[in-house]
Amino acid sequence: MHLRLERERGTMEIRELKELRNFYRTLSDVSRLRIVEQLSRRELTVSEIARGLRMSQPLISWHLHRLKVAGLVRMHREGREVRCSLDLTRLQQYERVFAALIANQ
Repeated sequence: MHLRLERERGTMEIRELKELRNFYRTLSDVSRLRIVEQLSRRELTVSEIARGLRMSQPLISWHLHRLKVAGLVRMHREGREVRCSLDLTRLQQYERVFAALIANQ
């Protein structure tokens, strides 16, 4: 997934629009928005997120996987724990693409 701000004849490429659609679909779930909110403060383990949101760890892991596939969350293993953080660069990239979509030209 590589989003670009390129336009051809005033319209975005279909690929860019599909990626933007998938981004918003991923964020359309309240639980995933709550996870993003938690991760906006600091890097957390999966179990810390589960405790903070009072949800089961398998359910948190499922939501985190969806966020990871969309490129919004980075995950890395430290021993037995998986640490998660937001990919702020990727979030900003999606914001720029959306801004270009609605910009007056």
